[in-house]
Amino acid sequence: MTVILATACAVVYGTADFFGGLATRRSQVFSVVVLSQIAGLVLILGLLPLLPGTFGAPALTWGLASGLAGAAGLVLFYRALAMGVMSVVAPTTAVTSAALPVTFGLATGERPAVWALVGVALALGAVLLVSQEGSGGRRASLSSVLAALAAGAGFGGFFILLSMAPHEAGLWPLVGARLSSISLVALLAVLARRALKPGPGSLHIIVAAGVLDMAANVLYLLAQQDGLLSLVAVLVSLYPASTLLLARQVLGERLRAVQVAGVACALVAVALIAVAQHH
Repeated sequence: MTVILATACAVVYGTADFFGGLATRRSQVFSVVVLSQIAGLVLILGLLPLLPGTFGAPALTWGLASGLAGAAGLVLFYRALAMGVMSVVAPTTAVTSAALPVTFGLATGERPAVWALVGVALALGAVLLVSQEGSGGRRASLSSVLAALAAGAGFGGFFILLSMAPHEAGLWPLVGARLSSISLVALLAVLARRALKPGPGSLHIIVAAGVLDMAANVLYLLAQQDGLLSLVAVLVSLYPASTLLLARQVLGERLRAVQVAGVACALVAVALIAVAQHH
């Protein structure tokens, strides 16, 4: 069940990113981030009665902390993209965001089966491959690489901090996470004097991105409550594969050979982790 939830989470995260990418072509980044996160907050408040949990200070505190880490990761990621080359920034961020929870899980006593660890290694390689894009001859700057590493640390921190919330808290940690992330990004938008009004015809795409992102967060929370953080976080980090496939199907973008190899590695990694979990 853990593998199914985590893989579904990766697919939904990748789809949310696809919609988010479409939205940023029509609206300011801050507008997309704030409005999509508000849409996600509305969804999670609606889901609370369906998946009830125990409201308490620990649930809200860990949630608030994870939201700040995730929002900081998002801002740093966009900053890195603005400064650097996508083919370097994307895989650096994705692998760092996966490697941190794996390291944390192993350091706190998690011991996945041997085949699961092989799957983890293959999955990290898959993330590197699927995130590759043509650099157009540009070279990555040191500052963009450092920003990408920091962004990955923010996303990895989001996964770790969310996993620290009590299991009986239900969805309450996600309420805390969304409240703190909206507050931080909205504050940054005000300080940067960025308008939050969406571009023409983009609001429905922004709402779709926000709802899907929160749905993925719910799937992640359920997956890590039932399984090892070191495995769940790696499976979730495969989300760029679904973004790629959607871009191929919907926008007609061509996949490079290295990206096709990455998707194949991702499928094998999921299979290996699933087999190890089953045994």
